Amino acid sequence: MTKEDEMLAELKKIREAVEKAPPPVPPKGLWNEFKDFLSKYKILGLAVAFVLGLYLGTLVQALVKDFIMPLIGLALGPGMSDLATYQVAVLNQVFGVGDFIVALITFLIVAFVVFLLVKVMKRWKIE
Repeated sequence: MTKEDEMLAELKKIREAVEKAPPPVPPKGLWNEFKDFLSKYKILGLAVAFVLGLYLGTLVQALVKDFIMPLIGLALGPGMSDLATYQVAVLNQVFGVGDFIVALITFLIVAFVVFLLVKVMKRWKIE
């Protein structure tokens, strides 16, 4: 066998390895298609993540509203004990700055908690 024949044989092996296999036959029947849909798109995992995220958000909002905001109100003084109702009037226009500040603080805390959860999941090798 010459060097050219060896190269041709190797190229044929590479071509066979690179060629795509035919796509799998789609499952027949509504039930099989539904099971394929659930497994392919990981719907159950998405639903669990959504429900847990919803309740995690509620928990963090309660933490911010019931614990962190009163602490901030104590630090700011007696005039701003309820930060959510804080308003600023400029040229006869009233701006509800307190609601925005509460929403911003809540978002930052939720984002930080999610960041920590993702770090823990990566450390545990959970994707």
